[in-house]
Amino acid sequence: MKDQSQVNTLSKLADYIGFIFYEKSPRFISKPIPDTTNVERVGVFVNEHLDNVISTIQSEELNIAQLHGNETASYCAEVQKHCKVIKAFGIDDKFDFSELKSYENAVTLFLFDTKTPKHGGSGKKYNWDILKKYYGETDFFLSGGIHPESLEEIKTLNHPKLIGIDLNSGFEISPVNKNINAIKSFIHELNN
Repeated sequence: MKDQSQVNTLSKLADYIGFIFYEKSPRFISKPIPDTTNVERVGVFVNEHLDNVISTIQSEELNIAQLHGNETASYCAEVQKHCKVIKAFGIDDKFDFSELKSYENAVTLFLFDTKTPKHGGSGKKYNWDILKKYYGETDFFLSGGIHPESLEEIKTLNHPKLIGIDLNSGFEISPVNKNINAIKSFIHELNN
């Protein structure tokens, strides 16, 4: 987040706010998380050492750890002893949803993002039709290439396990600097 006022505004709009703890990301947070109220604080990690994740969960009072790397189900289960876990998966046309079975009891939610070598943040969309092949029990967030122009297509998605949408790079003026008006408009239109 750019500053505390932006965090305060987003806290009134969103149910979750993510903070990136992956140093290779242009959205990396290098200072303590700003104060947030009435919102779930999500720490995003990529292949981070387990002890560092747990330490950050405690020091930053995170509600959720979002794991975007090659974390195993047993790793996720260890993190889940400390907070809720969202496990992200990079999706492409060849993705095999049966691979998720071992994660069902180790995570709270899945996040389906576009498969990229940089673990997300590409602004590119995958073919959302592949989600029809997901028959698991775990709810998921839609992510990957979502922009204000995605609204009508998102409204047509009708998957019983889709419970939320991850708005990120498609709603930025620059990395970290969110376009608050675009987010407000999108959420308003989505809910009407």
